[in-house]
Amino acid sequence: MDLLHKTILCPFCGHPTHITLDISGDDQDDIEDCSNCCNPIHVQTHKDELHNKVQVFIDAEDEQYY
Repeated sequence: MDLLHKTILCPFCGHPTHITLDISGDDQDDIEDCSNCCNPIHVQTHKDELHNKVQVFIDAEDEQYY
């Protein structure tokens, strides 16, 4: 299992939040709750195997509908 540890900023309150992502599979689409304000954070993970990179996209959970 390949794990990626990242510190992200909550899009609601700006609080740093530590997350662990399993990057051993395909692209992922998850929701993590902020440890400070408890709002849902939308986390998307994309594996770019051609360039040997992992891209992580963070936004407010409700922003994806606009």
